[in-house]
Amino acid sequence: MVDMRRALSLIVAAVIATAAFGQTVLDGAYIREHAATRRTVPYVHLREGDVQWHRRVWRTIDLRQMLNLALYYPTVPTNGRKSLFDAIMGAVRDGGVNVYHPGVLLQDDDFRRVMTTDERTNLLERSDTIQTASLENPDSSISVVTTTSLTSDQVTRYRLKEDWHFDKQRGKVDIRIIGLAPMREVRSESGEILGHAPLFWLYYPELRYYLANQEVFTSGNEAQRITFEQVFTKRRFASTIDKVTNVHDRGSAAYLSGMDALLAGERIKHDLFAYEHDLWKW
Repeated sequence: MVDMRRALSLIVAAVIATAAFGQTVLDGAYIREHAATRRTVPYVHLREGDVQWHRRVWRTIDLRQMLNLALYYPTVPTNGRKSLFDAIMGAVRDGGVNVYHPGVLLQDDDFRRVMTTDERTNLLERSDTIQTASLENPDSSISVVTTTSLTSDQVTRYRLKEDWHFDKQRGKVDIRIIGLAPMREVRSESGEILGHAPLFWLYYPELRYYLANQEVFTSGNEAQRITFEQVFTKRRFASTIDKVTNVHDRGSAAYLSGMDALLAGERIKHDLFAYEHDLWKW
């Protein structure tokens, strides 16, 4: 009996010690501190007089593509890693970046109106009223309010707004991402996907300071992990160009569909790269 009590005492002591000192356990062989302290590389100063050529481009990143899976997973933060959407929401909750309204038609990307706290809450947490049978009287129904929060797995695409320009001072074509918008699926009442709509727009030069401290999974060697900011800077993502500045101010989806829209995006991509190549052509 004495041995049993002693064993129980040791078990209780071990549980208390684990609870008290569990926060000091290092889950790994070393402390990962490079990403947490990483600083962004400042943009090169650009004068209008040095811009010889400029095009504005809109592109869509589909997270279902294999090259983009690291932006989508994990859908739940784990082992110090987050999805791109969770990293963005962390920056939004900290109040370090402004969230811009996409407009009534969800086509406004000019960063003209900052969303209020209530607008962000209504966007990320939807309340629905459903009728359910009463437990006290099964023949009658009562109204129950349910709240559904937007989760990372529901954001399956991103839209980028970027500027391509030739800097004659440095003699190269440079790409600057101007804005980024998470997009979620729009479904009908039957569950059919009708398309994708932007939730909000973020000014990327503000957001990049937060993305520079969030690691992205790298296959092969986990000691060489990069950050979300490096993914965009080094163009390590797959995307499709769906709009370039034009007289009608319309994207390819307005007059093309399916394979024709994809081929139009590839032609635009080819023309953009061909411009820089032709500059040095003898």
